[in-house]
Amino acid sequence: MSAFLSRPRVGVWLIGARGSVATTVVTGCAAVTAGLHPPTGMVTEAPAFTDSGLPALSDLVFGGHDTLDCPLPKRAEALTAGGVLPPGVATAVAAELAAADREIRPGGPAPGDTRSEAELIAAFADDIRDFVHRHELERAVVVNVASTEPASAGPVDPLPASTLYALAALRAGCPYVNFTPSEGLHHPAAARESERSGLPYAGRDGKTGQTLLRAVLGPMFAQRALTVRAWSGTNLLGGGDGAALADPAAAAAKNAGKERVLADTLGTVPEGEVHIDDVPALGDWKTAWDHIAFDGFLGTRMILQTIWQGCDSALAAPLVLDLARLTARAHEAGLSGPLDALGFYFKDPVGDGPSGLAEQYGELLRFGRSLGQAGEEGRGVGPAAQPDETGEAL
Repeated sequence: MSAFLSRPRVGVWLIGARGSVATTVVTGCAAVTAGLHPPTGMVTEAPAFTDSGLPALSDLVFGGHDTLDCPLPKRAEALTAGGVLPPGVATAVAAELAAADREIRPGGPAPGDTRSEAELIAAFADDIRDFVHRHELERAVVVNVASTEPASAGPVDPLPASTLYALAALRAGCPYVNFTPSEGLHHPAAARESERSGLPYAGRDGKTGQTLLRAVLGPMFAQRALTVRAWSGTNLLGGGDGAALADPAAAAAKNAGKERVLADTLGTVPEGEVHIDDVPALGDWKTAWDHIAFDGFLGTRMILQTIWQGCDSALAAPLVLDLARLTARAHEAGLSGPLDALGFYFKDPVGDGPSGLAEQYGELLRFGRSLGQAGEEGRGVGPAAQPDETGEAL
C-alpha cells in the first residue's frame, strides 16, 4: 500500500455501474480490503508500486450511472450463481454493495427521454458533483465499463452515450478512463473539450484476454524475424457484451483495437480477421481461439494455435481498480492530457507509446516511480478545482 498516511478518500464513478464488471469491481475491492481474498491480478498491489502514493483500496468510494434497475446485491447473487464470484463473498460484503448501489443514478438517454444532449451532460455532471460533495471526496475518477456501443456514423448523428458521459466527467472536473471500445473522448466533438479541461484521461478498450496474448506473441514473431502470413481469431462470449457485440457495428469497434496491436507489433497487418459470436449460454465466460500461420527458415511453413478461456469480469475488475488508483494519483500530481504510460491496460491506448506488452510494462513501472517521486509535492496540489454549471473552473 501507499507509504503516505491518512490518505483522503477518492471516488470511483462507474458508467454501467450495475453491470457484471462494475459489480465485480465493487465486490472485489470490498473483499480484498476485508482480507477475504488476496489482490490477485492487481498490478498496483505489487511491490513496485508501494511508494507510488496511490489511494488505498479502503479509501475508494463507489457510485455511478446505469440504465438498469437491478440492485448490486442481487446482481452479485447472480454472478455468484454463474461462478463469477466465489461463494459467500457477496454475502460477506453485502453492506458495501448496498452502499455503492445507493450511489447509482439513472443513466441515459433512455427511451422517450426528451432532454437535449446539453441537458443530459449537465444532469450527469451534477450527479457526479453531488457524489463528490456529499462524501467530501478529494477527487473522483469516472470509468466507463458499460457494454460496447456501435460507432456513430458521422458528425451529424446524435452524440453516443459514452461521449455524453465523458463530457460530463470533464464538466465535473474528473479524470476519465474508457475501459470500453466505445467512442467516449475519441469522438471529434469531445477532442477539444478534453484538451481544454487540463485533466488526465486514459483508454480505450481494456486488454484482458485475446489481445493480451497478441501483445506478447506479436513482438515475439517480430523479434525472432519470423514472417507471419495469417492471423485469424474467433471469440465466443455471452452476457451483456456478447449481446452488444452481436451488432456488426459494435463488433467492428471492438476488432479495431485487436488489429491495431498486430499492425503496431508486426509492422504489417497479416491476412485474417477476428469473428465474435454471441453465445448467451456462456454468460460471463468467454473463449478465444487464435490461428497463426508463419514462415520459418528457408520458408518452412508452421502454425501456432492458442486457446484462451476466462471470465471477463474477473479479468477486467482488477485492471479497473488499477486504473482508477493510477489515474487518481496522476490527477493529484497535477498531470493532464493522455496518460500514455497506461497503454499496458488497453487495446487501443490514447497518446503515444509502445504496443508490445513488455515495453508497456516498463513504461508503467517508470510511471509508478514518477508518481512516487512527486511525493509531498503531489499532495500539495490539493483537491481539483470544481467547474460550475457553465463548465468553467471555479
